[in-house]
Amino acid sequence: MTDSSHNNDAPTILVGVDFGLPHFDGELEELGLLAQTAGLRPVARVTCKRKAPDAALFVGSGKADEIKALAVLHGATEILFDQSLSPAQQRNLERHMGIAVNDRTLLILEIFAQRARSHEGKLQVELAKLQYLSTRLVRRWSHLERQSGGIGMRGGPGESQIELDRRMIGESIKRTRERLEKVKRQRSTQRRQRQRRDAFTISLVGYTNAGKSTLFNALVKARAYAADQLFATLDTTTRQLYLGDKQGGGRSVSLSDTVGFIRDLPHGLIDAFQATLQEAADATLLMHVVDASNPNFPEQMDEVHKVLAEIGAADVPQVLVFNKLDAISEDKRPMQLHDHYTVDGQAVPRFFVSARTGEGLLALREYLAQEAMQHMPDDLTTPPVLD
Repeated sequence: MTDSSHNNDAPTILVGVDFGLPHFDGELEELGLLAQTAGLRPVARVTCKRKAPDAALFVGSGKADEIKALAVLHGATEILFDQSLSPAQQRNLERHMGIAVNDRTLLILEIFAQRARSHEGKLQVELAKLQYLSTRLVRRWSHLERQSGGIGMRGGPGESQIELDRRMIGESIKRTRERLEKVKRQRSTQRRQRQRRDAFTISLVGYTNAGKSTLFNALVKARAYAADQLFATLDTTTRQLYLGDKQGGGRSVSLSDTVGFIRDLPHGLIDAFQATLQEAADATLLMHVVDASNPNFPEQMDEVHKVLAEIGAADVPQVLVFNKLDAISEDKRPMQLHDHYTVDGQAVPRFFVSARTGEGLLALREYLAQEAMQHMPDDLTTPPVLD
């Protein structure tokens, strides 16, 4: 069962507009993966170049006619834009096309809504979605607004349906925020207790689908959900990572797997996911997992650093883990599996590994053990006191 406005397997036209920005995805590959993750079926892709978005239709009327004809030809029931549309552009496009038009922001919100498992994750998605909906003409989104049932509000004599909807959504946002604050407080108490027990915590961060959960499972033998898809993990999972008797002095440290980052992550989601991403900001060490087989890995790394800066985790020490070594062709394999890579003028330790086959993991474990030993308090023999 999915919490989604999309029909599963709905034939969808993908649209991307090149405004001359360096990260423009000419093949619309990422949007296609996002669409499939949400249960849609891309049937055609359209890209065009513009200096600036058209105020009314984003792509201009000529291109809108072309997309409409393509939708008719393929029997498409939805059109999906790779950029964010303003509420007015979306409304105008739907009138022009005669079918549903959505943007990247809603698509990511929908995937998050389908994937969130924990109470906190669900609240965070709900808040982000409500904030998104509050900017739209609300009535047409009522199928997404499950919380609206049974409130039974009656407007005053001159109150229009839209004003009513806005008020209802405003109250839902307030309620959800309050509930989220409560969960945040509980989580930060848990984190403080863990930090008292454990001076050393590691957070896995990285672009979505870099293989973080597979690496997490390989390191801690957990059964966290891992799949070759975008946003397989939404909720932070924390496990103890045993560092071995020889290197780690028989010690364990906390390892947390966090949600994957993505280009143009909706701002509402960064705000809503603050609590989840707080694990990264409070870590002693960030393990930044990179898909070494993806030719766009430098751009993906930049996106991760951007989000880390937004959540106040830019200064946390990092180790780079270039994963998916098994997916790199023989002629492109690195000469050494451990070296340094320059990030913002600083040399950061880098390890090449394959979380799938286990290659390179021993050297990574040894490095983590050394780092943990350096942070180890001298009086480890006395048990920690928890007040």
